[in-house]
Amino acid sequence: MQHVISPVGYVRSCFKEKFAIPRQPHLAPAARGVLELVPPFDTGEAVAGLEQVSHVWLLFLFHQALEDKPRLKVRPPRLGGNQSIGVFASRSTHRPNGIGQSVVKLEKVEAGRLWLSGIDLLDGTPVIDIKPYVPYADRQDGALNAIADAAPGLIPVDWEPSALLQAHEHGQRLGEPLAELVEQCLAQDPRPAYQKPEPERRYGARLWDVDVRWHYPEPGRIRVLEIARG
Repeated sequence: MQHVISPVGYVRSCFKEKFAIPRQPHLAPAARGVLELVPPFDTGEAVAGLEQVSHVWLLFLFHQALEDKPRLKVRPPRLGGNQSIGVFASRSTHRPNGIGQSVVKLEKVEAGRLWLSGIDLLDGTPVIDIKPYVPYADRQDGALNAIADAAPGLIPVDWEPSALLQAHEHGQRLGEPLAELVEQCLAQDPRPAYQKPEPERRYGARLWDVDVRWHYPEPGRIRVLEIARG
């Protein structure tokens, strides 16, 4: 049986590319975006009452990771990228139907727009459904996941003075907490776990309309080198 699914909206996100996106929601509270609803859901009727809700579930499509042939096993970054487990034991982007889910904070509700924070969604992500988070039902205090039993450890992030000044200037222009966003994303160490970075190697990612560049002066530490408008 086949079923056709149409997006109810698209996310306009601070994340313009996949690299450096947090691997779970709420790991970067400064990560913000707007869910723009499409007709017929953009008149305000479909979100009536949602202003009483603090968080929502978003069901979405991994639109840049859709695959014709389903994978039975994947290599999650949480396990170093070298250990395989069953696809249904992970939250890998390589899903049989390309469907993901995230709990995000609802900052503001408008007719046709939901303002979000704590997101882990790429710009342009198609959202196929929205559901209110229900604390008494969705939170399970005795739940266990031995594969990911705690948030990933953070590494220290420091700045070239000029880069920090650039971050504050661009953040003020954008009206966004850009310096906090950079620190929250990079502290989770976005590089593949199996990769051993050399100090001379430069890394980069695009957040909002700026390019963030950094390196690893030593293992387990990041230094932000530049924030430049692309």
